[in-house]
Amino acid sequence: MVKFHRGKEVKNDRMKIRFKQFQEKIGIQFSNPSLLTQAFTHSSYVNEHRKKYREDNERLEFLGDAVLELTVSHFLYQTYPMMEEGELTKLRAAIVCESSLVSFAKELDFGNLMLLGKGEELTGGRNRPALLADAFEAFIGALYLDKGIGVVQRFLEKIVFPKVLEGAFSHVMDYKSQLQELVQRDALGVVEYKIVEERGPAHNREFVSQVIINGKTYGTGIGKSKKGAEQQAAHIALCKLKNVFHGERKDI
Repeated sequence: MVKFHRGKEVKNDRMKIRFKQFQEKIGIQFSNPSLLTQAFTHSSYVNEHRKKYREDNERLEFLGDAVLELTVSHFLYQTYPMMEEGELTKLRAAIVCESSLVSFAKELDFGNLMLLGKGEELTGGRNRPALLADAFEAFIGALYLDKGIGVVQRFLEKIVFPKVLEGAFSHVMDYKSQLQELVQRDALGVVEYKIVEERGPAHNREFVSQVIINGKTYGTGIGKSKKGAEQQAAHIALCKLKNVFHGERKDI
């Protein structure tokens, strides 16, 4: 019995160290550590430790889902002022979908922080996509309750938003393809992209791209990658062309 208790104490100490290191890594210290613990507590663990743990992370997951949608929506609304509602919705859906949340959770090694029941542990729960995605939402919910919306936004500015700006979700908003289709459909000529400037230090490079149709510049984009800059330039060109055409072919 003594050995059993010592084993539990060692495990608890190990988890406390992991939570401490995690908070140091993200630069956020929780005022209420129990919220952080709850965010990583799976229902299978609660079922096996009912005397000590009474609540899993499912309610926090519910809250975090809403907070994540709001903060991502706010970021997209401010970042892409010319993007239409349908495009914003598609992009937000790609950012908050399960596969994206799993990648964010893995980047922060959430699997190593999970409190799991023995069965869940033995069947690979620490790498289960649905479990990791839920944990990310639960963590956002816990962070919101502990620190407020401002800290949530600053956390996402480090972990999520840079990936959007770098073009990680450009497959959802592929403006280059849309522009090419429009140009071909209306026989407007040849589309070309030109990187006109590279600025900033190597670790924080910024690219400026122009999109040119028949020798005329229709858009200039800035991005953390050449692809991102080209996508932004194509988006600006699309907006210009849509304003010109209004559904009908006109000289441009």
